[in-house]
Amino acid sequence: MSKKDNGATLILGYLNEKNRPYSAQDVFCNLQKQHGFGKTAVVKAMELLALEGKIKEKTYGKQKIYFADQSQFTNVNEADLKAMDGQISQLSAEVQSLTQSCRQLDAELKELSSSLTTEEMMSEIRELKAECSGYRARLEKIKSATNHVTPEEKEKVSKDRDVYVKEWKKRKRLASDMMDAILEGYPKSKKQFLDEVGVETDEDSKVVVPST
Repeated sequence: MSKKDNGATLILGYLNEKNRPYSAQDVFCNLQKQHGFGKTAVVKAMELLALEGKIKEKTYGKQKIYFADQSQFTNVNEADLKAMDGQISQLSAEVQSLTQSCRQLDAELKELSSSLTTEEMMSEIRELKAECSGYRARLEKIKSATNHVTPEEKEKVSKDRDVYVKEWKKRKRLASDMMDAILEGYPKSKKQFLDEVGVETDEDSKVVVPST
């Protein structure tokens, strides 16, 4: 684009290509970002094009609308319009189909991107095999051990425990009853008595009698 035509050639091509009405503000907004036009330059260029008869101008109130000179385009009859409508419908259907295909391909791409590669899968398989081997080795070690506790031994230990716990509770109850009898005639507190005779309770040792 030369500085001499101030963007008029590009604006003329744009209006002919789009073939629809635009205000100077519309053209400025549509072309400014790509071509760096100033609004004043766009207004002057469109006024010049209209003055030269290269585009048409219509005034609606205070606003001017510009559009391509329709005489440069070939006249279209009814049959041609119907053919164009059919072509537009066909192309719209193709666009819709392609859009759907693109969405499906995009979904497949995301799924593949989140999947493991062959190398990653092989590495994970090796790690799992190594982990399984470790578990097998531990299992074999446990199976080959000679210090397993038999069900009979386990039952005996459980019964012995119950006996000892019952005896513990019985002796604790007897000791508590004896202490209560002594404390009836003892002038001091229970704590002072325990300190004097040097008795340590389960609570002093933070021991709780287990349940049977």
